[in-house]
Amino acid sequence: MIEIKASLISEGEFNRGVFATRDIKKGELFHEAPVISYPNDQHEHIEKTILADYTFEYGINHSAILLGYGMLFNHSYEPNANYKINFDNHTFDFYAFTDIKAGDEILINYNGNVDDKDPLWFNQDEN
Repeated sequence: MIEIKASLISEGEFNRGVFATRDIKKGELFHEAPVISYPNDQHEHIEKTILADYTFEYGINHSAILLGYGMLFNHSYEPNANYKINFDNHTFDFYAFTDIKAGDEILINYNGNVDDKDPLWFNQDEN
């Protein structure tokens, strides 16, 4: 249903993105990414690595690294997908926010909510 290919919007060494291999209907669950969670007080160690740009909030006291394709979705302020945290299954569940056509890149809003237009953490001034 999904695959990794070169992305035209991605910058960096790998330029990867997640793409639909078939049409995905709005509301359809298309990926369940397993979670490796860790207490927030350990995040200072993660911040020293490239993984810091790929972590997600996971409840009040934890952060998470996602497995599967979970860490490979690119950002858009006009996403065609969103995710919900499934604490019972320890997964991030990715759903189509709009109809997605086969061949389309699947994009999420890194801020967590599809309509959140706040600047991303890696674009904010550090002053």
